[in-house]
Amino acid sequence: MAEKKPTHQAQEMPVRRSFHRAGEAERRKALIRATLDCISEYGLEGATVRQIAARAGVTGGLIRHYFSGKDQMLEAAYREIMDTMSSAAFHALEQAGDDPRARLHDFIVANLTPPVTDPRTMSLWAAFISHVRVDPGFAKIQRENYLAYLAVLQQLVERFLADAGRPAPADTCRKLAIAINGMIDGLWLEGSLAEDLFEDDPLPGIALAAVELLLGGLSLSESRGTDSEASGH
Repeated sequence: MAEKKPTHQAQEMPVRRSFHRAGEAERRKALIRATLDCISEYGLEGATVRQIAARAGVTGGLIRHYFSGKDQMLEAAYREIMDTMSSAAFHALEQAGDDPRARLHDFIVANLTPPVTDPRTMSLWAAFISHVRVDPGFAKIQRENYLAYLAVLQQLVERFLADAGRPAPADTCRKLAIAINGMIDGLWLEGSLAEDLFEDDPLPGIALAAVELLLGGLSLSESRGTDSEASGH
């Protein structure tokens, strides 16, 4: 029996060493993921620090090294959800190149396709959003993300209109960005809740058509734009 004990320790130690040697940012990220998992399973109020620690495979003392308490953990988790939802659209911009039409087109599509349209992400967002109006920390995160997102969308609209020969004042572009964002939010909720209802008419196409109307009929479709040029219009 004495010979088996070192073998048992050898099986456990690599897991602990792996976490011990992880960078500070990586450890914090793992705790945030565990927080989101517990919220998804137990709800915002039902998720406890003990459950989060167990899910992450750490002690409560280690959690206190990174977060002052549950409230700070929840704020970090909410920020993670908001960043995750935005990052897909921002990544699409990086891949779209410099063409203003392609950038606005791909930004809209990315906001209405997986991984952004995802039932789990929507459920987590819904759990957090109820705290925005009553918790200053949550309200600050929501406001920061909204304003950053809106600024990017406004810039995309400004450059698209200018490139199409229809430049518009910044105030007009901001109002258009607010309207487009509101439309995207509504379709995102529908797509996340009941994606199967839109299999015959995917939400990105609906969104693009609506944005084209908001922008005075200018096409966001490359093929339609080419056809228009060929016809002399």
